[in-house]
Order: sequence, then structure tokens, then C-alpha cells
Amino acid sequence: MQLHLMDNQPLADRIRPQTMDEFVGQSQLRERVEAFLRSNRLPSLLFFGPPGCGKSTLAVLLAKASGRPFIRVSAPEAGLPTLRKKLGMHQLLILDELHRFSKAQQDFFLPGLENGQITLIATTTENPSFSITRQLLSRLHVLRFRPLSGEELLEVARRGEQEVQASLSDEAREYLCSISGGDARSLLNLLEYALGFPEEKRTPEQLAKNLPEVIIRGDRGGDSHYELASALIKSIRGSDPDAALYYLACLLESGEDPRFVTRRLIISASEDVGLADPQALPLAVACHQSVEAVGMPEGRIPLAETVVYLALAPKSNSTYAAYATVQKEVRQNGVHPVPLHLRNASTSLQKEWGYGRNYQYPHAFPGSWVEQQYLPEPLEGRRFYEPKDQGVEPRLLAWIKAHWRTLRKLPRR
Repeated sequence: MQLHLMDNQPLADRIRPQTMDEFVGQSQLRERVEAFLRSNRLPSLLFFGPPGCGKSTLAVLLAKASGRPFIRVSAPEAGLPTLRKKLGMHQLLILDELHRFSKAQQDFFLPGLENGQITLIATTTENPSFSITRQLLSRLHVLRFRPLSGEELLEVARRGEQEVQASLSDEAREYLCSISGGDARSLLNLLEYALGFPEEKRTPEQLAKNLPEVIIRGDRGGDSHYELASALIKSIRGSDPDAALYYLACLLESGEDPRFVTRRLIISASEDVGLADPQALPLAVACHQSVEAVGMPEGRIPLAETVVYLALAPKSNSTYAAYATVQKEVRQNGVHPVPLHLRNASTSLQKEWGYGRNYQYPHAFPGSWVEQQYLPEPLEGRRFYEPKDQGVEPRLLAWIKAHWRTLRKLPRR
């Protein structure tokens, strides 16, 4: 028999905690929160974390416990004129999605926070280091929230089942928790949907077929966006094709722009594979062009090919490290004069000064190579590029040894 829910109010709102005892999760913050509750003065706070982890709920609980009149608004819904009107006599403001205010709009709060006229409890899903102005951030206590654990999600699910007076099997409940991504709100929405099915369709297998497509929280522009991209590149660097494919799928299934991914792959091909496999960079560039040409979802095919190739390719960061060494040299010691024999003598006066004198044209010599000094005199003998013993780089090292031993400080390997 199909369950008919009695209330149009979302389940997540119906079981929202009314006291700290009912609040689930964020055990790492409990001591600080309890200190705020004991204090006579509630400081201005910023709660940072993923959706559905209790930021807004805890903000309301703290506001109620303070005993002060407060209002709650969402940044996307309230411009500054509206916010000024709503504040009125209220000194305590709960502001959801603070990152949706521009940097100029965020400056509105500075005077009120400075003189104590406003106490702000704000929430954000985006890294405040990038989305909140430094001036505003310095006036807020930042508390970082984490996604709910599996056990915490199970507790939330059981409360939801008690509210609607229906239940799932342990296996079905655990399945819903596993696909919720630590988000209690998503879990309760899925639970409410699942409990609307006939009982025979509440098995994990049937739920997987009949639930609406689960939107993975990619949080584009937020922390998880960059965390997934970082995990993809680090999995490639660590030569793990399975992990690399997994994070690629996480990015793409969350609606990530595939061009963002291809740009990261181009960088990885140069930074992490480099000259150990010179074909990696052309392949990454071709992947970018292929995705541009065919679009999605077909673009996932060249993306998967490129990710696996880069993961399995030999690794060398020698050119990346070489440039970092040269960059440090130039920044510390400036640009040294170019040796005279390497300068073009464009005028007769420059020829008199010795520009281009004694320059030896390499193509006029066997093997198109001749021994001569190219680095500026203060850097004579310096070596910046250090080949790795990976892929084709041993062959490049052998060439350097054969030709440059007398002019470079080369190790004898």
C-alpha cells in the first residue's frame, strides 16, 4: 500500500532540531558552541561548510538562545535596501549564503559590526578566503562544518521515519545514506520520496531504478569543486587510473564544465608527465579540442582516455622544477646582461661594440652543435634542468652529458 504523507511541509523542515540536544553532527564544534551559549555576548560568526550539514539550524538555535530579537534572510533574496528596512530594531541578523553578496555589498556590514550595533551569524558554502572580503572576515569567528557521517545520517533518517510513521529496511536506509553525500537535507528529501513507493519497491535495487536522478553536489565554484579537481590531478600524479577516473566522473556528473577539466589535464601533462612522455601534452591538447568539437556527453570518452593515459604515463616534473629554479634566480638576482656574441648587431655601431662577434652558427657544425657559452657570465656553469630517470628523459640526460659536460656542472651518474 502506497504511503500518503499528511503534510506538504518538507520533511527536513518538519524535523528541524528545536534544541541543541536534537542537533545532529558537528561534534568538533560542540565545545565552542556551548561556550557561546554560556556567554552573555554572542559574537559575530561565519559558518562555512557544505549544504545540509546544519549551518542554518545551528544559527537559529544560537539566536534563540541569546534571547534577542532576530531576523533571518537569504542573500539572494535581499538587496541592501530591503535588508536595511528589515533590520529596523533588530540587532541580530542570520544571513544565509553570504557569498552571494558582492564584495561591495559585504562592506555594508562593517560599520555595524565595528560599533556593535549588529551581530551577524552568516553561512556560506564557499571558501571564505576567496568569497568573503578580508575586512569582513577579520570581524567574524569562522566555524568550519563537515559533511555528516554515515552514523549521523542514519540517525537523521530514523527521525524522519518516525515523523511520517513509516520505515525502510536497514539495507534501503543505508543505501539512501550512502548516496546523500553527507547532506541531511538531500537524505530527507530522498527518504520522503522513497516512502511514497509501495513497500515492494523500497529495496535498494528498486530505489536505484526509481528514485529521481541524484544530483551530486559538485558545488561549482565552491570548495568541493576544487577538492575534486585536486583529487583528480593528484591521482594522475600518483599513477592511479581508477581513482583518476572516479574523480573525473564525480566532476562530470556534477555538471562541471568539461573545459575546466581539459585545461587541468593540459597542465598535468606538462607539470607531472613532462618530458618523461612528450606525447602526453599533445594528447591533452587533442582532448581539449575533441571535447570542444563533440560536446557532452560524448566528450567523456576522450576525457576518460586522456585521464587513464596520463595516470599510466611515466612521471617527471623536471621542466616544472627547472622553471621554478630559474624564476627564483631571476627574481633574486635580476636579469644579467646577454653575452655580446649572442646579441644581434642591427647597426654598424653595435658591430663596433662587439655585438654578434665570435658567434658560432650550430648548423655549420657536425650534428648541429658546437661548444659555446650561452648563459650570462655570472651564471656560467649553472644548471637548471635536471632530467629524471623516467620515460625518455634518460636519453635526454645522455645527450646533455655527451655535449655539455665541460660547460655545465653535471653529476656523474
